[in-house]
Amino acid sequence: MNKKTKASSSGTPKILSNNKFSPLSMEVVKKLKKNNFQAYLVGGCVRDSLVGIKAKDFDVSTNATPEEVRRIFRSSRIIGKRFRLVHVFSRNELIEVSTFRADASKTNNNSEVVKDTEGKILRDNVWGSLEEDCIRRDFSINALYFDPLENNLCDFHNGLEHIKKKTIVSIGNPLIRFEEDPVRSLRAIRFGSKLKFKISN
Repeated sequence: MNKKTKASSSGTPKILSNNKFSPLSMEVVKKLKKNNFQAYLVGGCVRDSLVGIKAKDFDVSTNATPEEVRRIFRSSRIIGKRFRLVHVFSRNELIEVSTFRADASKTNNNSEVVKDTEGKILRDNVWGSLEEDCIRRDFSINALYFDPLENNLCDFHNGLEHIKKKTIVSIGNPLIRFEEDPVRSLRAIRFGSKLKFKISN
């Protein structure tokens, strides 16, 4: 069942509330929200903070399109063809900003979703909602979205529970997801080794 954990006395873990996130990542979230967009820290920086590892890479996810993000941040550039992203940078730091993507299973006929004959995604630039973007993430522990300004953690796939159980769980059917992007299987092994987590069958 989808779950959204909001800030409360027993909601957002204190380790996130008290964590000192990258100043630039905070500024990116703040500016996007100031321009009436949703914005969350997502992926490795949230996962590692919860596990107790010092976060190094800070990614932001938003409902702003790459073009809209580019207009907000002067020091930025749009990159990628398969997955279009925006790099927002300062002198010593770079933040990767991604736009919420639609559920690929509902966009197979869209010209912006291109797959090869084996189902591997070659291009995917169809924008969607926060809930849809969660489905596109590889593992539940990487699908945790944290708004540091509102102190709000969004967890739609029990990622927090899987972190507590030290388990790597694929979002969706692993066979299909690994077919879409073969690198995901290697990522599962890498995360298992790095975090000392067990890969779920």
